[in-house]
Amino acid sequence: MSCPSPLLLSLLLIGIYGPCSGFKICAFNIQNFDATKSANYRVMHTLTKVVSRCDICLLQEVKDLQGKATRALLGRLNRYSTRYDDHYHYKYVASGGLGRTPEDQEQYVYLYRNETVELTDRYQYTDKKQGGVDAFSRDPFVVRFQAKETVIGDFALIPLHTTASDAIKEIDKLYDVFEEIKIKWNTEKVMFLGAFNAGCGHITRQDKANIRLFSNPGFFWLIGDKVDTTVGDLTSCAYDRIVVHGQPFLKAIKPYSARVFNIAKEYKLSKEMALEVSDHFPVEVELKTKSSGQLQAQVQPLLLIAVSVITYVLHILPSTTVV
Repeated sequence: MSCPSPLLLSLLLIGIYGPCSGFKICAFNIQNFDATKSANYRVMHTLTKVVSRCDICLLQEVKDLQGKATRALLGRLNRYSTRYDDHYHYKYVASGGLGRTPEDQEQYVYLYRNETVELTDRYQYTDKKQGGVDAFSRDPFVVRFQAKETVIGDFALIPLHTTASDAIKEIDKLYDVFEEIKIKWNTEKVMFLGAFNAGCGHITRQDKANIRLFSNPGFFWLIGDKVDTTVGDLTSCAYDRIVVHGQPFLKAIKPYSARVFNIAKEYKLSKEMALEVSDHFPVEVELKTKSSGQLQAQVQPLLLIAVSVITYVLHILPSTTVV
């Protein structure tokens, strides 16, 4: 049979011995998640599979002040992970109802793996109203996590689900939340995530000059302007975003891991079935872990030796066939 090339064998070795997967953070606007929606088996089955891929998952547009729908999802998630995923167990922390009117109360909910991350603090930001108007439709519910196996270790998450018509003002206001958290928790290791409505007609190139997370240095937008985070055929917009502050956080991100997770494609759902879950796709990013870095450092010398040996053997063997 033909002898494989050194390049092919090298790629096989990388595939077998390459670095482990990182620590995944996700954000998903699950569109009017309430007790009625949580009773839909297909929706809950898909949500369970999506969240079980993540060490931390921020859910938005949760309308579940009594917590029944969220607890139902948590129960399914823990049964699912016990069966399929090495017995990971999830916990959650949720904001209270947030919104400008009693009829428009939503929650930010974080589901997180108890074995890989620890919730160390939480803070409900309250906007200092200017002229009697709150800049945020839903004030960010900020949390702080400790993930000891990640390179970054300790970090804060600042969520945002904007009202589309106010997206420019709300995203810009995130800078003030950052400044407050920086002082309150003495950290600049901050990630912003959520349904920003930061695309299509809601934010233009000219608008970015008026948004400090764009115009000020040190903020890195990991989900690009040209991706589509929406499910429907009528839109192709980068509404959902992930942003990190500072070079240390950026360097702690696994390269090219920030992406949209297309549940229709990944789970072979029809457009109608995907829209039952949400009109948004989740977005995600992976943090580097210490173990993956150590494994890579250990494997690289061995890989180089293996490639050298393979190259030498192939050089001295006949170039046509191997019996």
